[in-house]
Amino acid sequence: MTDLLDRLRELQVSSICDADKSLPVVDPAIRALVPDVSMAGPAVTVSCVDDHLPMFAALSAARPGSVLVVAGAGGHRAVSGELFATEAKRRGLAGIVVDGLVRDVRGLRGIGLPVFARGTCPASGGTSDPGTVDEMVSFGGLVVSPGDLVCGDDDGLLIAAPDRLAEVVDTAEGIEAAERALVSAMRNGHDLHSLTTVVEHVAALRRGEPSALGFKI
Repeated sequence: MTDLLDRLRELQVSSICDADKSLPVVDPAIRALVPDVSMAGPAVTVSCVDDHLPMFAALSAARPGSVLVVAGAGGHRAVSGELFATEAKRRGLAGIVVDGLVRDVRGLRGIGLPVFARGTCPASGGTSDPGTVDEMVSFGGLVVSPGDLVCGDDDGLLIAAPDRLAEVVDTAEGIEAAERALVSAMRNGHDLHSLTTVVEHVAALRRGEPSALGFKI
């Protein structure tokens, strides 16, 4: 698992998605609030519906390198903010992702821990629900189980079982290597069309033949 996570952390989420377009992607309305960050880690799940007390239980349960997956179920109050992000970073967590609202954005950016949410609200939730951790939750249109791997960057979030991601990591690394070569070639004056099979691909499609777009590099 450690090797897989190390490799996933080096990849863009878009490359993982390109390696298998059927991988489950989180609702894009849940977006990165801290720019220029990326993460990969196993999910620790918790439900927080207009109540942030369960975050204490989730932080206690989370191990270094894990990601808090917070199911907000359409709540209208912030359930996480600067204090929880500071503690998460202190504990060595990889990030916090919230299907709901957070606050203290300026503080979050200063901490630098990856935080994803649907939006912000200055008003916090209550403190009456002790919380339940590590049960299956609905998050961003997906069903997330404890231990699923969460991959995130500025483009969004992907959550899938470890075995599914292990199947595609080689392909994703190959895609990134090819794209780096393409960018380098274009910077040296080559045009994108000549570096791909787009002409042949379009011609084959017009003839009604099966085809796939490829690289010439």
